[in-house]
Amino acid sequence: MTDPQLASAPPARRAALAFIFVVVLIDVLSFGLIIPVLPHLIEDFVGGDTATAAYWIGAFGFVFAAIQFVSSPIQGALSDRYGRRPVILLSCLGLGLDFIFMAVANTLPWLFVGRIISGITSASFTTANAYVADVTPPEQRARSYGMIGAAFGVGFIIGPLVGSWLSVIDLRLPFWFAAGLALLNFCYGLFVLPESLPPQNRSARFDWSHANPFGAMVLLKRYPQVFGLAAVVLLANLAHYVYPSIFVLFADYRFGWGAGEVGWVLAAVGVCSVVVNTLLVGRSVRWLGERGTLLLGLGCGVAGFMIYAVADVGWVFLIGLPISALWALAAPATQALITRQVGADVQGRIQGALMSLISLAGIVGPVIFASSFGYFIGEHAPVHLPGAPWWIAALLLATAVLIGWRYARTPSGEAVETAASETA
Repeated sequence: MTDPQLASAPPARRAALAFIFVVVLIDVLSFGLIIPVLPHLIEDFVGGDTATAAYWIGAFGFVFAAIQFVSSPIQGALSDRYGRRPVILLSCLGLGLDFIFMAVANTLPWLFVGRIISGITSASFTTANAYVADVTPPEQRARSYGMIGAAFGVGFIIGPLVGSWLSVIDLRLPFWFAAGLALLNFCYGLFVLPESLPPQNRSARFDWSHANPFGAMVLLKRYPQVFGLAAVVLLANLAHYVYPSIFVLFADYRFGWGAGEVGWVLAAVGVCSVVVNTLLVGRSVRWLGERGTLLLGLGCGVAGFMIYAVADVGWVFLIGLPISALWALAAPATQALITRQVGADVQGRIQGALMSLISLAGIVGPVIFASSFGYFIGEHAPVHLPGAPWWIAALLLATAVLIGWRYARTPSGEAVETAASETA
């Protein structure tokens, strides 16, 4: 069924939103394709030594997040100065060429270089979020960001499945397929994607003081409401890293789940995320407003994590899935509230700063959750508590609820601050 608000939107804007959805979907699909094969390719390069491969996989993940921490605000600042379209297209092109580079890499160091380049080029999500803010009225942004969230969910359901299937044929085939998707994305955008940021709304210059992650943090502080909501973004993403950090190990240790059970549970999580983002975000915002939707989503995340923490059998853990899935309401509402606080000329830099925070969570989160899980199931733990990482995640989200209660406010009018006022 077509959303009545979207149906009434100008055709050009509907086409632009559809393209951004496709951009994000194909980007996520391309990364999902290589999730199941990159560890095995690394393992082949180190002679099948699983322990050494685990070390390198950790190094790959750390460097990828660190590079995104640096590159996201640069892309945001470039999009504020030169427009969203060229930055998105260059990102898609660079990503496609990089997947080709990784497909032909014949040594571990060259594969590592390819992963660094991926960290730089994959920061297109920064510009995609700014694009949505450019072409969507404030009251419809939460729903539009929900569609972006749905693209993530679909990509992470389909991508790993297709990647696993292709890897049976050839371990490098998923890289070639991902390259084809990214380059197809570039060609599609070259002929279809309109520019969303008019010249009169662009920054007067490219400012390196705001194009580095630490300068981007300073920029956030100039908008008190945004700074508070940015803290919510950081805490929520920190909590989210409990899933990739310990879920597989926890499920095996606590419930005896193997790869098959874990795969089905992750697929269920993806399906729930798509349902929430496509069907519930818009309705929740209409009923509760963006602030209410944000707080409801975070509260459901807290409840879900608490159920995971106390679950001693698999069916109890599964009860928490639909409850924690409602946490997905929070992210689109947060993005919508943030975009209301700033003008079009700084949307890219604000989104770049937020992506840097998300990357920072990717650097810190796995260390927190993996180490706490290992400690509380070890023989020296003061209490045997396998659910400790889930309790930590619940505490992080509970803190986000308190901050959101304080800072999640819809401004009385549209933001009028511009880059000129920032640099005055």
